[in-house]
Amino acid sequence: MSSPLSPEQFQALTGVSHETLTRFHAYADLLGKWQARINLVGKSTLPDLWRRHFLDSAQVFNTLPVQTSVVLDLGSGGGFPGLVLAIMGVPMVHLAESDQRKCAFLREAARVAGVIDRVQVHAKRIESIPPFPVDVVSARALAPIAQLLDFAEPFLTPATHCLFLKGQTAEQELAEASRGWSFVAQRHPSRSDADATLFDLQEVSRHDPA
Repeated sequence: MSSPLSPEQFQALTGVSHETLTRFHAYADLLGKWQARINLVGKSTLPDLWRRHFLDSAQVFNTLPVQTSVVLDLGSGGGFPGLVLAIMGVPMVHLAESDQRKCAFLREAARVAGVIDRVQVHAKRIESIPPFPVDVVSARALAPIAQLLDFAEPFLTPATHCLFLKGQTAEQELAEASRGWSFVAQRHPSRSDADATLFDLQEVSRHDPA
């Protein structure tokens, strides 16, 4: 097993500035404090927070289409990957999270990380959010790909990319999703987990009824 990734190693791998790294430190400190009260991430992943959650989410930033300005993050939980994308510079990130306690954490994390102006927290179920067009829909460890596309559908435009971090069942999920959806799929090996894949789904549309 590899040793935990340090903040300095995270900075070297991602190329973030010293200012951005400081924002991540504030985020990490707050997450550690709140984790004792609510389950934001798996307890076993905390010792390797900078790899398992920060690097895992930061790789999505490098896959964003050029000039991405609006991202919708589904099931944001502890802020991954959505809040990380805001910290790395996405102009507006909408965090969809139905757990009110996690929403309180997300607002406070955005504040301490200095990105409250780039974040909007939607404290409701995804299906209840009024639709608006987005450049990217992101999700991590939330639901099978077919269900993620169901959630994303009201927000899709012909140019929207769906960036989903998936584990070992990724190819099976993709095959199942293709029964009801058309898309072009690009695969990017995960930089944080040898068994994971970052999917970039483009030209997404639901199949016409037979």
